[in-house]
Amino acid sequence: MTAGQTGTRPMPRSVGRRRARWTPYAVLAAVLGAACYVSAVDPNHPGHYPTCPFLALTGYYCPGCGSLRMIHAIGHGHLAEAFGRNPLAFATLPFLAYLWVRWVWAARKGRPVRSRILQPAVIVGFTAVILLFWVVRNLPIGRALAP
Repeated sequence: MTAGQTGTRPMPRSVGRRRARWTPYAVLAAVLGAACYVSAVDPNHPGHYPTCPFLALTGYYCPGCGSLRMIHAIGHGHLAEAFGRNPLAFATLPFLAYLWVRWVWAARKGRPVRSRILQPAVIVGFTAVILLFWVVRNLPIGRALAP
């Protein structure tokens, strides 16, 4: 071997495509496994999960506060309670499911994921919604948005 060579051969293109095709399913399995764990181990009881660092340091809710309890409620079929725990995260779930389906479709075709909801303007707008949600849920007028 000469200097600069690592001794490994490049992966054949078909192997890389095969891996890319199965990646969305591996991610789905990990997400479902985590959701099953959160459904089984109640986040409403102290000591099972760490406290939100932002909440612990500031006393204010972050945009993700209540998400574990939302997932737990969904796992038990309590959709109204899940919505009350974190309305923004709950409303985001259909979009995440849509993007996952698009990812599967793109992976099967060997193409990158393309969607209008992945356009920069939409992402900036959603980031603004998250920031607004973060502020409003910590104001007296937005207490209904608190977990």
